[in-house]
Amino acid sequence: MANRVLVVDDEESIVKLITYTFQQAGFEVFTADNGKQGMEIVKQEQPDLIILDLMLPEIDGMELCRRMRKEGINVPIIMLTAKDDEIDRVLGLEMGADDYVTKPFSPRELVARVKAVLRRSGDTEANVKNGILKCGDIVVDANKYEVMAYGKHIELTPREFELLLYLAKNMGRVLSRDLLLDKVWGYEFAGDTRIVDVHISHLRDKVERDPRNPIFIKTVRGVGYKLVEHE
Repeated sequence: MANRVLVVDDEESIVKLITYTFQQAGFEVFTADNGKQGMEIVKQEQPDLIILDLMLPEIDGMELCRRMRKEGINVPIIMLTAKDDEIDRVLGLEMGADDYVTKPFSPRELVARVKAVLRRSGDTEANVKNGILKCGDIVVDANKYEVMAYGKHIELTPREFELLLYLAKNMGRVLSRDLLLDKVWGYEFAGDTRIVDVHISHLRDKVERDPRNPIFIKTVRGVGYKLVEHE
């Protein structure tokens, strides 16, 4: 069955280019030219991935992303932005986007990004045997793609889950930001290790009792992060 991709962008030429490129690559493509319509299609069609423009009428990309995550819609999102500004990239990630691509972009690169996100989202469960990993009060079930913390079910985005799973599989080991970029994101991210910091912050907000004083996801200054069972 073909993967289903939703493109939300109000630039007709961009939509046509992405639609043609992805159809040629074997994807089923849905389109919307504003955020309100995009949300409706997400709920009706349940796409496997969303390519979401930052600047949109009705509801902008940031707000649409925020609303989806708030409603528990955890489909992977790749944000498109015409602004080559770090603050826009970081804000998109903070709203729950999994990745970003800056316009103008290479259609081939976009297809590669989408395939990488879908592959990692789909393969995580299949590649982990006996997939229950425990770290104190945090339980990661790779087979069910679920996380429990302090006895409560925790909603994570696909990228957050993959990051937590990789930390859990390497419990106690210090993992550099560059290594996490390579193993979780799966491609060179132009040295932008801030994406790792943003997602670590999201994880702490969701699984730590006190995100400002984390006891599980520890920072190793000047190196990276590690997941520990005890402080």
